[in-house]
Amino acid sequence: MANGVTELLDVLYRMIDDAKGGLGGTCRINRDDALDILDEIRNKFPAELSEAKKLVNTRNEYLDGAKTDAEHIRQQAMDKARQMVDEHEIVRQARAEAASVTAKAEKRAEDLKRAANDYCEDALRRTEEAVNVALNEIRQSRAKFRAVAGMAVASSAPRNMAYDAAKEED
Repeated sequence: MANGVTELLDVLYRMIDDAKGGLGGTCRINRDDALDILDEIRNKFPAELSEAKKLVNTRNEYLDGAKTDAEHIRQQAMDKARQMVDEHEIVRQARAEAASVTAKAEKRAEDLKRAANDYCEDALRRTEEAVNVALNEIRQSRAKFRAVAGMAVASSAPRNMAYDAAKEED
């Protein structure tokens, strides 16, 4: 069967589109099959949300790695500075180099953090858009299905029979 929400919606659409037509433009589809497809679509959403959470976790791991790298670079700079304490000029150079390395490490960490945030924001935005598109497609498919089902019920029911909501829900 289909894997993703979009594929399931395509199957449902084809099922409705391929349904044999009757009088008055109505058609019949297998209700159980259509409802099974809608249930599968509903069950796919938590998986797609899980993927978004994985992206956030990946971003956090990426940031943690960047912080660890920055701390490691900073510690190396501090260690190197301590080794150069022997002479005044060496100390001055060590401090300047340590500050430079620290600044570079902090800038690198900020750059990595910004890149990770941008990547995850974009991925989350695209995931949210995909979920919204899929939800809209489901709503449209359900509306089409209800319209087709309503026309079938209306064309097969006698004109003087009152609408029975309990029969519709069964």
